[in-house]
Amino acid sequence: MTRYGITSHRLELLAGLRAALNSLRAAGCRRAYVDGSFVSAKHTPGDFDACWEVAGVNLDLLDPVLLDFSGRRIAQKAKYGGELFIADAIAEPRTGRRYLHFFQHDGAGRPKGIVAFSLGALP
Repeated sequence: MTRYGITSHRLELLAGLRAALNSLRAAGCRRAYVDGSFVSAKHTPGDFDACWEVAGVNLDLLDPVLLDFSGRRIAQKAKYGGELFIADAIAEPRTGRRYLHFFQHDGAGRPKGIVAFSLGALP
């Protein structure tokens, strides 16, 4: 994760991402994926975009903010600095594409990489 904390702004986003991933891990989430300009060379990304696997998650232990998608995910952005979606949720109603698949393609539909985190391996 340190390769993404190259500016003070990125360090703030990274701290929020780490907090979100720790919250997901505490609820039993095993894997999350990060996409967007945060995992690119962009010097000042606006936020981070992530999705997480719901399998094994105890929703009673999950931070309710991670299930609040209202207002363009304003509560998530305020608390964590980014947006977090359920990986299997529909990202594009027109195509039925889910977030995990959506994150792996650019705007033109070409494949692109994302960063996967095995939450059990996080320090």
